[in-house]
Amino acid sequence: MANHIFVLVAVMLMAGVFGGLVNYYMQSQYDPDTTSLPRSLVVGIGASFLVPVVLALVNSDLITESSQDSTRFLIFTGFCLIAAIASRFLVTSVSDRILSEARRAREQSDRVLHELYLVQSELRPLIETETEEDLKVEPDPLTPEEELDVTTANVLKTLGNGRYIFRSLGGLCKEVDSDEPTMIKTLEIMVARNLAGRITGKQGVRWHLTDGGRRMLARMG
Repeated sequence: MANHIFVLVAVMLMAGVFGGLVNYYMQSQYDPDTTSLPRSLVVGIGASFLVPVVLALVNSDLITESSQDSTRFLIFTGFCLIAAIASRFLVTSVSDRILSEARRAREQSDRVLHELYLVQSELRPLIETETEEDLKVEPDPLTPEEELDVTTANVLKTLGNGRYIFRSLGGLCKEVDSDEPTMIKTLEIMVARNLAGRITGKQGVRWHLTDGGRRMLARMG
């Protein structure tokens, strides 16, 4: 029995080496730069030695029968050789599939996070508007109404009384009857004074009224 085990081990070694060589020469025809002979041999031998484990899992008596029947011994040798030859393709296919799924999941995760960020940016001004603040007795830090120029006051009213919460530059220019350079300068000043804010979404930059701008608009009546 011990001699038979040594023979089986020798067969599995030879089948693994032969299968690894077959994998190496077949793979080197398509991708010689990434093909490694030692790796092919190790994978082939490892796959060959897994054959007894697979036979045990399926309750096969092929190993026991091979000690008495040369035909069964040849079948066992063939299984080891098939496992060694197919090992590279099996490992490569599984690893490629795993990497592909991981890459696809990463791309979907990045896309979802980006869309979530855009949604949060667009909803933040609305959430701030509908959230009650603690009552504090503090001096009003906002710019007095009399210090607002005509264009700023008109833009403030347009942002606060318009149909949309998030306004485009072109829409503001048309409604206020102002050119783009003047409108951009006015909006930048309003952002610096915490009267207006801007967000960047799928449709580009949009401008909105802040809580400070709403308080100023209320003071203007």
